[in-house]
Amino acid sequence: MDINTQILAALDEVKRNTLLAAKKVLNVDDVVTLTGMTKAYIYTLTSRREIPFYKPNGRLIFFNRDEIEAWMMRGKVTPDSETEEAAALAGYMAQ
Repeated sequence: MDINTQILAALDEVKRNTLLAAKKVLNVDDVVTLTGMTKAYIYTLTSRREIPFYKPNGRLIFFNRDEIEAWMMRGKVTPDSETEEAAALAGYMAQ
């Protein structure tokens, strides 16, 4: 791959990511880019109804960016250090 081809590919990726940042309604390819998951896995999640999506015409699938980001952030795993600090604070407050 020559340098011009690499530059064009990089510019195309920058363009795609810039457009994605401005979108509120996403398609499957956008969600793949946003989450890093495969297209097949996104379709699996929709068929299991494990990810929020919209199907306004019964065929095409759309996603709300805010809902996808909220979905990605659920199931927080708290670091042990935070758990220990919270327990110590609760013990201190109980005294």
